[in-house]
Amino acid sequence: MTYNYLPLDKCFLTFEQVKNYLRYDQLVSITFAAHEDIMKCRHYLDEKLKNSDELFYGINTGFGFLQNVKIEKEQLQQLQTNLLLSHACGLGEEVPAPIVKLMLMLKIKSLSYGYSGVGIELVKRLMDMHNNDVLPVIYTQGSLGASGDLAPLSHMSLPLIGLGEVIWKDEKISSESALQDLNWAPLQLQSKEGLALINGTQFMSAYGIYNLIKAEKLFEWANIISAISFDAFNCNPDCLYQKLHQVRTHAGQEFVAGELRKILQGSEIVSTKKLQVQDPYSFRCIPQVHGAAKDAFDFVLKTFLVEINSVTDNPIIFPDEDKIVSGGNFHGEPLAFALDFLTIAISEIANISERRTYQLLSGERELPLFLVKNPGLNSGLMIPQYTAAAIVSENKQLCTPASVDSISSSNNQEDHVSMGANAATKCLRVLENVEKVLAIELLVALQALEYRRPLRSSGKIEEITSAFRKQVSFNENDRVLQTDLKEAILFIRKNEM
Repeated sequence: MTYNYLPLDKCFLTFEQVKNYLRYDQLVSITFAAHEDIMKCRHYLDEKLKNSDELFYGINTGFGFLQNVKIEKEQLQQLQTNLLLSHACGLGEEVPAPIVKLMLMLKIKSLSYGYSGVGIELVKRLMDMHNNDVLPVIYTQGSLGASGDLAPLSHMSLPLIGLGEVIWKDEKISSESALQDLNWAPLQLQSKEGLALINGTQFMSAYGIYNLIKAEKLFEWANIISAISFDAFNCNPDCLYQKLHQVRTHAGQEFVAGELRKILQGSEIVSTKKLQVQDPYSFRCIPQVHGAAKDAFDFVLKTFLVEINSVTDNPIIFPDEDKIVSGGNFHGEPLAFALDFLTIAISEIANISERRTYQLLSGERELPLFLVKNPGLNSGLMIPQYTAAAIVSENKQLCTPASVDSISSSNNQEDHVSMGANAATKCLRVLENVEKVLAIELLVALQALEYRRPLRSSGKIEEITSAFRKQVSFNENDRVLQTDLKEAILFIRKNEM
């Protein structure tokens, strides 16, 4: 028996729980309390539809602009199936598997509150898909970030009724074949179930949480790599003085300054007499820039923790109040703002990183030009800075906020949307770019550090240097540098610091 389960119900799901869920590839299960809440809500809805002729959006009416079209009781199941068929219009790249799993987990979490009116068999099948790694093929394009992530969640839901495609056992196959192999019968959707599946923010939320996990690690690396650069450029440590940061009191700034002091503690280079009074901003203002990004991260994390612990479909059913309420909890505006903010903040980490790389290659502070012997015959690390500059420029283009855009849909019924899904996918692109730029700085900074010998840096930095040199050797003469860059990226990706 395995106890490697993440329990899902109304209890608050923390960031650490989500990180552990991905790190340890946990299974998911609703609790007994959630089971009862789901059953209670479904029973209420069945009785309501049996005893009332009242119209409830998407339950016995059409969708969007067709909200006033009444659907007869014998057609309610077909209505929900048609909803998935017509809304599965995704295009673009396939969503990465970890984000697909997050989408499934977060959808189960939202349904576990017992406000969505779905049957327990539907939730069980979603758990079975998740726990058996039957992962729907979902596409990145198609959601406007309002009315729910309709297109991606439709693709997520198609396998429930035996349609669409899944990745199973590392192969892309039809859902029909997967269900046959697993001896699972396709589900017959009941009233409200299709709508509950695709109304919600689980695409944006899954991307956002995944992005935050990746961003957290990159922030840690950015502090470490910038400290290496700080020492390699023989910077004046006065800018890290504790009281200097206490008189401004931004939490992120104080935190980063403290981290750099800790990382650099014991460095022989730091303790040498400095000829310069001040260093360039890209070194002197690391706490202010990295710290501001850290504060932005904390705000975005708070926003997403609220979201993943919420009910975001429509309409929402309140059995105890005898109410079925249409609203707009699916609107992704809070997420769109937060994702744009995170994109801008993390891009600045790459922006200032590239400037440090440039400075280290400039031939100043007794470092050779482009950090190579015989510059001229050798170009050294000149061109990695070009690559970093190109990537930083691409990030600036990607940082145009998605949330300032909107476009009308559904015959102007859905006349304002968040574009949070676009914000989510481009945020991941920026994060992947930041990883590359930091890897370039790491390569350059460790090359520069060798020119400070025989002086040694701190224990932490020497430990990283030793580990890195097992993957990438010191650059004596020109060689194909793409190999070094790829190894530096893998070093950051695979190592926890």
